[in-house]
Amino acid sequence: MSETVHLSSAGTGVEYAAPDATVTVKIGTEHTAGQYEVFEIDAPRADAAPPHREAWSKAFYVLQGRILVQADDQGYDLGPGASISIPAGTLNTFSVLTPTAKFLTISQTGRMGAFFAELAGADPTDYAALGQVAARHGVELR
Repeated sequence: MSETVHLSSAGTGVEYAAPDATVTVKIGTEHTAGQYEVFEIDAPRADAAPPHREAWSKAFYVLQGRILVQADDQGYDLGPGASISIPAGTLNTFSVLTPTAKFLTISQTGRMGAFFAELAGADPTDYAALGQVAARHGVELR
């Protein structure tokens, strides 16, 4: 796998429906030799995803709205222009504090994209199946 130039215009990218957001792949690992990927997250105010740990590091950069990011025992209120990095293995989740929020997620490796791709095909009401998808991708739900 090698790095390639990739342009992702506004409104383009593979879209996945996650239980708590719409996830759009803006830069996939096929363009970065598997080193990183970039997602645009569009999330409504709703119940937060369960706290979880991933086997990869990630970062959030808020474009619109406000989110509360929980990382281990700390809460971080992020508005437009704010960012946070979350090391692999950190217990984390986020809540949307405004009617909607849009933010970028940058993730190491291609594991997050593969997780969202499989998660999009799962029944969001089947918690056992969601847990199995998570476990296959190195995501530990709490």
